[in-house]
Amino acid sequence: MGCDSLFGERILWQGRCQTSAVRVAEKAMALAAVVVSAVTLCYAIVIAKSLDVRVDGMVFFAAWCATLALGAWRVPLWWRAGVRYAITDRHVIWQRGRVRRSIEIRQISYALVRWGADPSLGDLVLVRAVPTGALHRTLSLTLSDVQAPDRLWALIRGVEPSAPLGCGERPLAQRLDPGERVLWSGAPLASPWTPRRVLTAIAGALLGVTFVGCVLRSAHWLVRVLRLHALTLPLAVLFVGGASLALLLLLSVAVVVAYAAFVRPLRLARNTRYFVTDARVLIRRGEEELSLDRSRIAFVIDAPWKKLHDVFLVLDGPQGRALAPSGAFGEEDGVEGLRPVFTAIDDADTVGRILRAA
Repeated sequence: MGCDSLFGERILWQGRCQTSAVRVAEKAMALAAVVVSAVTLCYAIVIAKSLDVRVDGMVFFAAWCATLALGAWRVPLWWRAGVRYAITDRHVIWQRGRVRRSIEIRQISYALVRWGADPSLGDLVLVRAVPTGALHRTLSLTLSDVQAPDRLWALIRGVEPSAPLGCGERPLAQRLDPGERVLWSGAPLASPWTPRRVLTAIAGALLGVTFVGCVLRSAHWLVRVLRLHALTLPLAVLFVGGASLALLLLLSVAVVVAYAAFVRPLRLARNTRYFVTDARVLIRRGEEELSLDRSRIAFVIDAPWKKLHDVFLVLDGPQGRALAPSGAFGEEDGVEGLRPVFTAIDDADTVGRILRAA
């Protein structure tokens, strides 16, 4: 293959985003904006027709929400369609037009693979950990919707890809490198309540209480207005429809937040598996996988709580040590996704002895 124009290195692989599907978060944002636009437009029509006043501001806000929904639905697809990826001897490159980002392969601390609806497609997130403290941050490069992301990660690591790679439906233990052996396997035995989870639960409860209060107050005022017979039938339908859509949106947000606090952590804990092989540390949680070379591990920290243990892996890199994306004691930093941590296990001594043996 050819050489990269900036680094002058031999290109091993080139690719682009392989899907044109709208992601769940983008769909949710577009749907919420559409609902807000519809509610605002319903009330604007009712106010304009019944009170004979100008509602330019409300119409402008409804149009802005509709534009936001269209942007959330189409702009990400347009942006990803122009992105190009390349892997050279020493760098992984992300490029769109004149915008160019790269990460040096030897500085990659670990990789995350997020499988999509198509079991052969997914995101490959390359993470570089840097020291904690004043320099605590995480640098990452994401190759979105690429074919066989685990096979690309093997190419980046300089390992001959095995035949089972490329399908997210296969168990992680069946997609090891040639000759790689599993030394320890485990799973979390609990789903701990982190500060973020507690705040999410409180927010869900407050939203639920707010929804109940809004339903009671809305029902009271809707009945009073309808009993006046001041609105024609079409205006009454718009008035009730706008209030119903607003309450439905509030209920949906409350349910999603409550699900994220009470149900999702339990489901993720049941779908999480930890593996320590003779070469890597692997974590599978739902459709997300973490792959960490054991040579990157500098220290192993055992943090006991109750009868279980959290095992934190402190990473070593070219320019310093860090436990990314959180600190050595597991503080939250707002970064979503798997971390190099074994959470809520009961045999921390065994896994610690295996990891320290190297």
